[in-house]
Amino acid sequence: MSNDSHHDKHHEGDVAFIRSLAELLNSSELNEIQVKREYGEHDRLTVSLTKQGKQVVYAQAAAAPAAAAPAPAGTPAPAASPAAASADPATLPGAVTSPMVGTAYLSAEPGAAPFVTVGQTVAEGDTLMIVEAMKTMNHIPAPRAGTVRRILIDDGTPVEFGTPLMIVE
Repeated sequence: MSNDSHHDKHHEGDVAFIRSLAELLNSSELNEIQVKREYGEHDRLTVSLTKQGKQVVYAQAAAAPAAAAPAPAGTPAPAASPAAASADPATLPGAVTSPMVGTAYLSAEPGAAPFVTVGQTVAEGDTLMIVEAMKTMNHIPAPRAGTVRRILIDDGTPVEFGTPLMIVE
């Protein structure tokens, strides 16, 4: 019985995820979005975006200790160079990126204290912020234990899939 409800939860999340991808496709210059998701011991989500013939791959692996998205296609410097790494926060170790298109909020409600502040130590799974998508409040968990080094977005910022939100090291 619990397996069915677990599957239903995945299904509902998948439907919302697919809708948000469709909105992203319609509202951007993207030509193609490919998604590969694996459930099981090592849940994994791989998303490939194609924009005007250039492919940009964002891979977010829930089980991996430090999944970092590669620099977007068309970056003039090689991704391995320090200049490129410092230019794109998504490539930094400890980058936490948005799993969806939506609006990022740093606190549970307007005027409330933020979930986390720079310098704060967090445990894996602690809520870092909320990304609201299609009137659903999605809590963004810390992918690992560490310290919040940088918060890269402001409260109420619209975010795309893969937008760097904060750095947790």
